[in-house]
Amino acid sequence: MSSPVRWSTRSPLIEGIFSLFVATVAVGWSVVLLLAPVKLAVPKETLAGEQRVAIVPDVVARLVPTGVEVTVQAGAGTGAYFPDDAYAAKGAAVEPDLHRLLSGADMVARVQAPSPEEAASWPEGISLVSFLQPVAQVDTVRALARRRATVYSLDLLPRISRAQAMDALSSQATVSGYRAALAGAELLPRFFPLLMTAAGTVPPAKVLVIGAGVAGLQAIATARRLGAQVKAYDVRAAAKEEVQSLGATFVELPLESQEGAGGYAREQSEDFLARQREMLGREVAGSDVVITTAAIPGRRSPVLVTTAMVQQMEPGSVVVDLAADGGGNCELTEAGRDVVVGGVTVRGVSNPPAAMPTHASFLYARNVANFLGLVVTDGVLRPDIDDEIVAGTCVVLAGEVRHGPTREALGLAPLEDAASVVPTTAGTQSPGQTPTAQGTQPTGQTPTAEEPQP
Repeated sequence: MSSPVRWSTRSPLIEGIFSLFVATVAVGWSVVLLLAPVKLAVPKETLAGEQRVAIVPDVVARLVPTGVEVTVQAGAGTGAYFPDDAYAAKGAAVEPDLHRLLSGADMVARVQAPSPEEAASWPEGISLVSFLQPVAQVDTVRALARRRATVYSLDLLPRISRAQAMDALSSQATVSGYRAALAGAELLPRFFPLLMTAAGTVPPAKVLVIGAGVAGLQAIATARRLGAQVKAYDVRAAAKEEVQSLGATFVELPLESQEGAGGYAREQSEDFLARQREMLGREVAGSDVVITTAAIPGRRSPVLVTTAMVQQMEPGSVVVDLAADGGGNCELTEAGRDVVVGGVTVRGVSNPPAAMPTHASFLYARNVANFLGLVVTDGVLRPDIDDEIVAGTCVVLAGEVRHGPTREALGLAPLEDAASVVPTTAGTQSPGQTPTAQGTQPTGQTPTAEEPQP
């Protein structure tokens, strides 16, 4: 008789089965990880007049390989001319119900801040990236903190070279400046370019741009392409080179430069502002179109063009105010309206990037995708709070308000390690331009050459 088979734990058969089991478990865990990426929700914007969307279909295709699964609320991209089918074709899921959209999400991407009521209904522990403007949205911040959310505000992005691809303030300011020049040309009852005709010569329109930041430089470039004769003013002497590189004339007033630390505009005294308005009044009076760009996110826009200055302009002239949502750079400005005084039209442009939602959304979505690369690693939501960009934009971390000015606005005691940066302007210039005086503004200072609010 043959002897019975003895099963040894060291037999090749058992070792082979064990190895196969280990390999199967490893593969299984890999599959689980692959099937559980970071889930990004893109809801519809709820602010009246907002047509942009935070993520566009082409960016969905970029995010999927990085371990980010995108779900878009049905109709979220309609205002920007991105249909639901376009999202589905690029790999996104489309969810009609907002509650279901958010309940399974790890992170939310928006353009504008949610309302306090919206934020209060969100799932606990969710993350948000948007243009929050937290000091102006304290009720929303409070509601998000109660939900133990983590919140990133792109208007707080540090103005450093590494952050340029995420600089949503700059990308949206580019849209604003372009739209401002077009609005001036539309409203002006005269040609922008020089025309030499059989009936006579038509002189070019005279355009004055106040503020040579990103929006200002784009307005200059667009007005120049339309054939206007363009001048620009900025309190910073360093802006002269950028203005001249675009073919415009830099207005130099006999005033001291207001360039502060790092090239930023420092706070101006009332005496300086009064002298500035008096001298600038002559330039305003001689212009067919005046474009103002001095908006400060979350704060009142400085008044640069007075009623008396407008009254000195020729009938038919135009003022395009990109700072209307912050109260306006012109005393006569009303947000979202055209005000006509003595034949001069003052247009208060409200939310200017929303007027060109397709490309504004395209640029913003790229900014968001680049930012997500810092907080999503190998398909895991893992923000490095020691990273300068992550720390600078983080308003709330797991329910703890970290942004210094927002804590102050909420009546909370300061945190020693909390971010206290208050950026006010965008730092990336139009292609080919060197950075000017945009950037992080020290608390309490009053910038003058700022960009439109998002």
